[in-house]
This record gives sequence, structure tokens and C-alpha cells, in this order.
Amino acid sequence: MAFGCRNLLSSSSRRRAAVGAVAALSALVLAACGSSDEGATSATATAPGGVKLVKAGKLTVCTNVPYEPFQFNQNGKVVGFDVDMVDLAAKKLGVTQEIVDIDFAVIKSGAALNAGQCDLAAAGMTITPERQQNIDFSIPYFDATQALMAKKGSGITSLEDVKAKNLKIGAQASTTGLQYVTDKGLDPIQFADSPKELLGLQTGQADVIVQDLPVVLTWLKKPDIGSQYEVAASLDTGEQYGIGMKKGNTALKKVVDEAIETAKSDGTYNTIYKKWFGTEPTQAPAAS
Repeated sequence: MAFGCRNLLSSSSRRRAAVGAVAALSALVLAACGSSDEGATSATATAPGGVKLVKAGKLTVCTNVPYEPFQFNQNGKVVGFDVDMVDLAAKKLGVTQEIVDIDFAVIKSGAALNAGQCDLAAAGMTITPERQQNIDFSIPYFDATQALMAKKGSGITSLEDVKAKNLKIGAQASTTGLQYVTDKGLDPIQFADSPKELLGLQTGQADVIVQDLPVVLTWLKKPDIGSQYEVAASLDTGEQYGIGMKKGNTALKKVVDEAIETAKSDGTYNTIYKKWFGTEPTQAPAAS
């Protein structure tokens, strides 16, 4: 029956059918060939160990610039402690690091990772239970603490002084510094990023600000800032930074963890630390 029906087709119908079949086959071939180009920007790209990457040949990293000395622009290139640490993982994968600068709130929420904007998030980001609900973290790679920064001679030595003198305190939005002083009963002015926070202090919008100690110390190295401001107090918050990734991405976590562990054991970590902070660490960060 099928054979007889095929013979009932006119020659023109057969030609149209043949042309249609060829067109369909060509579309399939083109799609297959095109996938190699699309693979460069799709989550199907893979690296050694079965690690899936957003872009072939790239380890795409979301961060929030500037956050000196962890990541900031220098001569048209993003550099810093975090950048060097992630480069260790990129080297293990045989790829190069590509940085995407986005809002920190989008990073810590896991939205950027879930949307496939990046493979990793490295932004001087403290490991917290709240953030661990949204993203997975590497083992700790930096022991952090907070600091109060104020004008020299302010007389501020603690958060209690800020309260007692009814001073205006500023903090960077979406950060653990903001959360810390809020938990202590203060109502800080929120700034979108660290440069705006520093500017808020300089212009009198805030009398004192809270920020990660390494960032404050980096600011104070600049003569125009160091001549007028100082670390008013250190706040030992017991924080540790981790590199974030999409939840369940165990293959990538394994590579990043191994890169950090190797750097701690072979001295590379100390070298990178000294490069950006001027001294070697008293000890490498321990697993939390």
C-alpha cells in the first residue's frame, strides 16, 4: 500500500518533497556545525574532570569592582588577590579567567550563578549560613575582620562610642559589615559600593564607616586619605572568605578547593598574600 501511494505522487510533488528533505537535512547539519560556535557561550562547554563552563576555554568569574586589594582596575585590567587565587583554579582547568563586573547583591544571592552569567563568584565574599542557602562555597581562602574608619582625632574606639556620641555610621549595602553593626543596634547609612562609602565619609554624609579591614588599610596607604583618616577600631568578627559557585556544582568545587589547598601547602598562597598585603599571613585560613 505504501509503495502504491508513493507512485501516485506527481513528479513535481516528488521534486518538492526531495527539496524539502534536503533543506531539512541541511538545517540539521548547520545546527550541528553551529553548535561548536554556540558552545563557546553555552553551559555545555566542558573542561578536565567533567567541569561544565559557561564559555569554552574560559573560567567566567562574577565580581564587584572596585574592592581593592581583592579586585580592582589597574592599567585597564582587573587585578587583585581574588583574581590571582582564581587564576590558580583556571590554570588547573587549562583555561583563562574572564571577569564579569556586576552588583554584589546579585552575586551573594546566587542569581548570577543560576542565570549562567558566571561559573564562580569571587568578590571578597564572607561565607555565611544565609549565603550558603543560595550558593556553594569553596574552602576558606582568607581570614577577614571588620574595621571602623574615621577622621584622625575623632576619639572613636568602639561601636559603643558611635552609639554614645550619636554619630552617623555608614556601611556598604549587602555586606556582613552592614549586618554586623545593624545587629549591634545601629542604623547605618547604606552605600551602593565601597568607593561611594568612602566618599560618604569624606563628604560628611557619615562620621564613621565600617568596612573590611584590608580594604580600609589599602585606602589609608593613599597619602590624601592616610593623612586625614585612621582605623578607629578593629572588629573581630571571625569571618572567612570563600569562592562561590552554583549549588551542586561538585566538580568545579573540587578543582577550586584543590587549587587553594595546593597553594597553601607549596607556598604560593603566602607569595600571593604578600604581593597584595605587603606581609605574609600569620597563618593560612583553616577550614571552617
